[in-house]
Amino acid sequence: MTLSSLLGAVMSILQAHPLCQGTAEVETKEFSPQQFLFKIRVVLNSNHYFQVRIYYNHGHVDYAYQLFTDRPILRWDNKEEFPHLSSYPHHFHDQYGAVRISPLTGEPRDDCRTVLGLLTDFLQDNT
Repeated sequence: MTLSSLLGAVMSILQAHPLCQGTAEVETKEFSPQQFLFKIRVVLNSNHYFQVRIYYNHGHVDYAYQLFTDRPILRWDNKEEFPHLSSYPHHFHDQYGAVRISPLTGEPRDDCRTVLGLLTDFLQDNT
């Protein structure tokens, strides 16, 4: 996996999704061919934004997907801090601050599609 291939794939997924009105790379760093990070911000509507942050290190992916306005609302990540969850290290921070299991796996192409589906449902139910 390379920075350009993964970044391009994630950008294509976001740009093709009907929920996404605009995308921008806000950070890209390549430390080596096998270690890089990128951050993408997406305009969803007049009030909601979505951010994708991926850090790739020799085959391991750390990620954070976040819905926000002027404050965080929802977040999926795999920071290793909730070992009691069956989906550890993958977890979800809901709009009430609770931490729950997550369907994500750490494969950015699949996870991005999953999160976009979950965001579509959330925004339809909450706006």
